[in-house]
Amino acid sequence: MNQKNLVATDLSGKTCLVTGACGGIGQATAEHFAAHGARVLVTDITDTFPGDCAHEYHRIDLTSEGGLNDLAQWVAAERPQVLFNNAALFDMGSVLDAGLDQFDRLFDVNVRAMYAVMQIVARTLTEHDMAGSIINLASQAGHRGEALVAHYCATKAAVISYTQSAALALAPYKIRVNAISPGVIDTPMWETVDGLFAKFEGKEIGQKKLEVGEAVPLGYMGRPFEVARVAVFLASAQSQYMTAQTIGVDGGSVLR
Repeated sequence: MNQKNLVATDLSGKTCLVTGACGGIGQATAEHFAAHGARVLVTDITDTFPGDCAHEYHRIDLTSEGGLNDLAQWVAAERPQVLFNNAALFDMGSVLDAGLDQFDRLFDVNVRAMYAVMQIVARTLTEHDMAGSIINLASQAGHRGEALVAHYCATKAAVISYTQSAALALAPYKIRVNAISPGVIDTPMWETVDGLFAKFEGKEIGQKKLEVGEAVPLGYMGRPFEVARVAVFLASAQSQYMTAQTIGVDGGSVLR
């Protein structure tokens, strides 16, 4: 065995930027990056970061031009080699009642801001001739339409498409771009999701959450740390020959 080919899942010496970091998958990923030796930068729309793993926290509204300018200056100064592009919104409504206001809100965060953040980080990496890893958060919803989640599904399909295009464009610069598609993950957001399903499907509060967990082939809703572990893999040298891929972390819910 060639010992030179053995590498640890080690992020020492890397600076990682996590958006949408104040809870759920974002916070778990920030904690896992730090636990593997990374210097972690975190941002969200809330006033404070609830964890203690971050080197620096900035409150930034990624839907505003001022916020994106602030992020660009921060990225230029800190030069993160890893981006976990996680900030997103969720809402529901079929094509009969999901209006353009919902379309605008979801696409503004889930697609426009996602693309802008990816571009900001990629430009900084190329300007300084730095290799890097960009990880976009998609969803199992991006692989199939759902009757009550039209706009959200479309935004996550766009994330997958942009991931592929960016990976091909950035490969010559040694910047890898991949995505993670979580399935149903037990995060605080699921309280909102469960309430929306109760409204649209006439279910009791908690019923939908129980149903979706039982429907997963592995038999339970995923936990944020199970997504974070895959993010660490994609950020590390373990995945150095992977780009343009979308990895499902969904307990077998979507067969690709």
